[in-house]
Amino acid sequence: MANNESRLDVPSRKKFFYPVNDELMAYLAKYNRYHKLGVQYTDLLRFQQSVPLRDKNGKDTLWQTVYYDSAEMNELFPNLTAIYALMNASGFPEVVEQLKIAQIDYCVFGNSKPFRIRIINKLNDNYDHFYVKIADASRIYGLELEHILSPNRIGYLTDGFTIIEDHIIGVPGDTFIKERLSTSNFNKVRICKEFVKFNERCFIRLLGDMRSYNYVAHITPDIEGSQYRIRAIDFDQQSYEGRRQFYMPQYFKENNTLVMLCTKHMDKYAMRQYQEEERSLINNRVKLSRFRLVDMLSCMKNDEVSPQKKVEQLAADLADFHKVPAFNACKTMGELVIEQLNVYTFL
Repeated sequence: MANNESRLDVPSRKKFFYPVNDELMAYLAKYNRYHKLGVQYTDLLRFQQSVPLRDKNGKDTLWQTVYYDSAEMNELFPNLTAIYALMNASGFPEVVEQLKIAQIDYCVFGNSKPFRIRIINKLNDNYDHFYVKIADASRIYGLELEHILSPNRIGYLTDGFTIIEDHIIGVPGDTFIKERLSTSNFNKVRICKEFVKFNERCFIRLLGDMRSYNYVAHITPDIEGSQYRIRAIDFDQQSYEGRRQFYMPQYFKENNTLVMLCTKHMDKYAMRQYQEEERSLINNRVKLSRFRLVDMLSCMKNDEVSPQKKVEQLAADLADFHKVPAFNACKTMGELVIEQLNVYTFL
């Protein structure tokens, strides 16, 4: 069996974490992504015990529900509710008083080892979630590129080594493919269209590792049938790996069902049309957020977010794929993203 370093569908065994440097911190402050928080990621590590979290069918979810002693809860929980109110209601005190922490889960499976906070409105028992993670520069660039270039808005805040992220609503991609795609309720052509556009978005901005469990399907009822949008939920592999195919969801075996569906319901002309539509939409978003995007890319091109050998590998691969020698002159992943956007947009 090939090892992880040579396979196209498997990321490196361990992704490095890259700290948020001063230039990126200044960018985050300028665009209201930085706020002094009452809780740091390391504070949540002080739990006393944990138990495996299982789904409704009794299957291990790879998350652990964690528990804190009373002193820790008295300190952590009010600050967590204040963070949620800050993210969603400008921190109004009246909102904070209506909230309580119902559950905290911890996942050691992912790169960012996230904590998932379940929060409940005491007035009506309505619940929501948000995440506390280790701040990683490449992940932050991924969140910003998603916010600027995709049709989706992303809510997050940073403070030092900590990042707070909104929960992204949708049906997990692997669940959607396994349990729902085979029903007659879904318009297969519309799903195929969205997967083609999603594949194009990921490649243009170099977001990698979009296997089915790293995105969700958002279903919106429409006049006739439903519309679909595939949304990335994991940004750890933003411009990190050195293989071009790693940034194209069509190459992951977990997405084979969708790939085969596209092959069945679309010809190359329809696929090309939807690719061009997505490129046009991204180009419009670039025009609308040009100054912010330039500011972000200025930080990214000077930052180290991937090992140099991966940068060189991806530069050579993209130069060969696009037949554009300028990629070979790129020395950082940020420069590669800029060159990639130059190919597809009027950056």
